[in-house]
Amino acid sequence: MEKAVAYLPLHGGRAPKWLFRRMVLLAEGILTVIAEEYGRAEVLRRFADPAWFQAFSCVLGYDWHSSGTTTVTCGAVKEALKRADIGIKVAGGKGKAALKAPEEIVSISDEFSLSWAKTKRLIYSSKMSAKVDNAVLQDGYKIYHHAFMMAEDGRWVVIQQGMNPEIRYARRYHWLGDDVQSFVNEPHNAIVCNAMMKLVLDMRARESEEARKTSLDLALEKPEKLRKYVLAIKKPWQTTIEQWVGDGIRKDNISVGGVAKELFMPWNINWKALKKVYDFQPKNYEELIAIEGIGPSTVRALAYISSLIFGAETSWKDPVKYSFAVGGKDGVPKPVDRIAMDDAIRILREGIEKAKLGDKERINAIKRLKRLVP
Repeated sequence: MEKAVAYLPLHGGRAPKWLFRRMVLLAEGILTVIAEEYGRAEVLRRFADPAWFQAFSCVLGYDWHSSGTTTVTCGAVKEALKRADIGIKVAGGKGKAALKAPEEIVSISDEFSLSWAKTKRLIYSSKMSAKVDNAVLQDGYKIYHHAFMMAEDGRWVVIQQGMNPEIRYARRYHWLGDDVQSFVNEPHNAIVCNAMMKLVLDMRARESEEARKTSLDLALEKPEKLRKYVLAIKKPWQTTIEQWVGDGIRKDNISVGGVAKELFMPWNINWKALKKVYDFQPKNYEELIAIEGIGPSTVRALAYISSLIFGAETSWKDPVKYSFAVGGKDGVPKPVDRIAMDDAIRILREGIEKAKLGDKERINAIKRLKRLVP
């Protein structure tokens, strides 16, 4: 199904106002119908599905596959849900708007009359999802878009996007709150991009469980002891790492056999944060990551020491899935999931046909939906 392929190259500029205005109205109509027919939980579940999200974006009219697909669609949905009375709202957004997510969650929680305990949990979920995709998973993509969709019963979904300016592509991360058992053990519903990196530090992978435990043990030690471990590998580091993964450096991190820059030991470790960790004594890796100041460099340093000195298994595989919505017609990268495909089309078609729209808007949306069908 070639038409289901979603490439996410970085594109500048903004969506035209006339297009964005129509996207908001169409999103409001479709989401209202889906919420009435299937319930709020199904609306959230659909947004956690990258295949449905891509199709929904195309139906709204943003039918070119670029990094703007994520940001513009989420922006239109945020405005649409301000108008629609279905008990779902969106906090955050692109750039500076992402930083406002916590205060917007508080405001939305007040509107939904959520308890302070539930509100705090939602804020925690927002912050941890961003931190995991920036620090625990180090794939070369820096998060610049964070949309937190929340319902009045406390359920939530996160759609984030990161950019890699060197290869000029974006990567999208989907989270479904109902499925998150742990923020640091494969919590994503999906991670999609059409570029796979050869060397990625994935501390949220199941294969990294031993490295997570060892990292926690290291962080619970006095920082002075940890400094000794760092100094012990600092001098012979370059020789050791080259023998380990091969020689040659490619900054794009896509070539086979090259040393990715992500593999170099970071020396800018946040010792103040590690002192805070020692004083606090977190009970598990998630509590460690949640501490302010524990960022990518410190996570990476702990992971490297765990692996090189203590032999803890660490995942270096990129967890991304190619951004084919429901599979390829030739079975690559996977066979077409016809049931999922038909289900996505059916729900979108019902949403369009039952929405309170003008004839022209409805006909154009149906035409765009048909273009997704081989």
